[in-house]
Amino acid sequence: MDRRVRILIAKPGLDGHDRGAKFIARVLKDEGFEIVYTGLHQTAEQIVMSALQEDVDVIGLSILSGGQIPLMTQIVQMMREKNLDDRLLIVGGIVPKNDRKVLEGLGVSGVFGPGSNSKEIVQFIKRALGERQNFGI
Repeated sequence: MDRRVRILIAKPGLDGHDRGAKFIARVLKDEGFEIVYTGLHQTAEQIVMSALQEDVDVIGLSILSGGQIPLMTQIVQMMREKNLDDRLLIVGGIVPKNDRKVLEGLGVSGVFGPGSNSKEIVQFIKRALGERQNFGI
C-alpha cells in the first residue's frame, strides 16, 4: 500500500465530551496513522459520508451518551448502503457489557471502554488490518 492507514475518529449524537476521542486520535497519529477527526455532534450520515469522501480504512467512534445501539445500527446500515462495510469499525466509550454483544453482532470489530490501554487499541487495529490485507503500517 502506498499510503498510510487512514482512520476516521467521530463523535456521533449529542454527546459533547470529546477528550477521549482527541486523546486516542493523537495516540494513533503518533503511531503513524493518518487521522481524520470530524468533531462533535455528527449524524450517522455525516460520519458515513466523511468516511466515504476521505477513503478511510478504519472508522472509530466515541460514544458516551448511551445511544450506542440505535446510533450504530444506523451507521452500519448506511455503511452497507455506501459499500463501506469492509472497513474496520471500532467503538470507544461507555458501553454496557450486554450492548457489546449487540454491537459485535452489528459488525463492530472492537469495543473499548474507559481505562482501555491505548497500546492495546493500536495493536488491535494493526492486527485487524493485517488480517484483512497487507497495509503499510
